[in-house]
Amino acid sequence: MTNKAIIHSDNAPAAIGTYSQAVKVNNTVYLSGQIPLDPKTMQLVDGDFAAQAHQVFKNLQAVCEAADGSLKDVVKLNIYLTDLANFPIVNEVMGQYFQQPYPARAAIGINQLPRASLIEADGIMVI
Repeated sequence: MTNKAIIHSDNAPAAIGTYSQAVKVNNTVYLSGQIPLDPKTMQLVDGDFAAQAHQVFKNLQAVCEAADGSLKDVVKLNIYLTDLANFPIVNEVMGQYFQQPYPARAAIGINQLPRASLIEADGIMVI
């Protein structure tokens, strides 16, 4: 029997569309994409690409914690970038939130993201 639960955290931006922050099915949590919105203001964080990347991982971390997990439980991460030249910064920032063994990951260059953000990330967590 499938056990499905909707995950919500006030410490991550509220969903700005027809989706949930995450959905837990049995021991797997599907994390919706996070862009660098400040959860208090619902505005993009100020600063450079690194500041945006930090906020994305903070938002993902908040949703993971709401599902009784943490970033160390993430098994797959998809990162969407509007400029692949920022990839080295992603690695540097990601290293501050993840330790080995790292999750499987894809980095995808795309034309545009919601709210003109420079980065978005989603993932799958197993707890």
